[in-house]
Amino acid sequence: MTAPDAAPFTPQTLAGTPFERGRAQADGAPAAEVRAALAQRLDAARQAGAFGGAADGYLDDQRRFAERHCPNALAEVAGIADGFDLPEADVFAHLYLGTLSDLARTARTDEDGCSAWAVSDGPDGPLVVKNRDFSGKHAAIQRIFRHEGPDLQHGALLCLGSLGAPGAYSSGMNAAGLAVVDMQVGVRTHGTGWLRYFLMTELLSRAGDVAGALALIRAVPHAGGGTLVLGDASGAVAAVELGANAVSVEQAPLVARTNHFTTTALAPDTLRDDASRIDGNSAGRREVLDAALPGTAWDAAAAARLMGRHDGAAPLCQHREAGSAHTLSSTVYCCRDRVLYACLDTPCSGAWHRLTLDI
Repeated sequence: MTAPDAAPFTPQTLAGTPFERGRAQADGAPAAEVRAALAQRLDAARQAGAFGGAADGYLDDQRRFAERHCPNALAEVAGIADGFDLPEADVFAHLYLGTLSDLARTARTDEDGCSAWAVSDGPDGPLVVKNRDFSGKHAAIQRIFRHEGPDLQHGALLCLGSLGAPGAYSSGMNAAGLAVVDMQVGVRTHGTGWLRYFLMTELLSRAGDVAGALALIRAVPHAGGGTLVLGDASGAVAAVELGANAVSVEQAPLVARTNHFTTTALAPDTLRDDASRIDGNSAGRREVLDAALPGTAWDAAAAARLMGRHDGAAPLCQHREAGSAHTLSSTVYCCRDRVLYACLDTPCSGAWHRLTLDI
């Protein structure tokens, strides 16, 4: 097996019901930093005009929807709020800040980027790969968790995300070998339905492969905004653009996405923030992936090197510039072997870690 120069890494285990797993995030965690990061995001959004009026009504609708359809997600949110001594309504609202900014047509108060791709086969089997780009205080509260619980129908999960946020807030893989990563996309249209951050954990909890995940995605309404890239142990891979009025699915041996919709059905719904570095270089990052990915037998080490690149139309590995988004982490999910290679830093120079799931 060819792999990045990686040391074994032991994630924090969150075990029990969704509420218990959410509450366990706070064990030994820097609670003050988590509360400060969440408060900063909420305060900035309020000052930008993302709350009030229609936004509050939308949050009420989403809360009622979640109570009916997303009980495990709400239970995890309640556990997080209890563990970190936060108002549950604040934990819930901060997950919707991108959506609320879209609805109010305000400038985004922090930037949520990402570049991702998946390949159906190679020396290390199917791979799902992502660079996570974010502004603000997320670097200090980024974590990898192992989730274990009776609701997880396909065994334990490895998830990379943030303290104070649920489950697969950025990416994850279950013990069946299904991996899911996401990208934020600002959109013109939102509706009442599944929030992407709740959906990702639900997919890993209930689906063992890409076909099962796509069936779940197609069966439910979506809040809209964002894309998913998925892969499984059999070599199935897919990219899914989540619209409020439509879902577009691409299934191919190789798929890639950045921070804009590309399918005919949903590309016009992309809402760009001209002040956002992420929006400004999304097309350039996609151009780099489209040029680099075809024609190579990708293994984990080569994938890690690619995600550390700075050349081409735009850098895949983005460094901090005046508070803008930068690459907080990079993940390479090896679906066949249930192995995660993760760099909790810029992948061009940070240390890589190796984590495994029981098969």
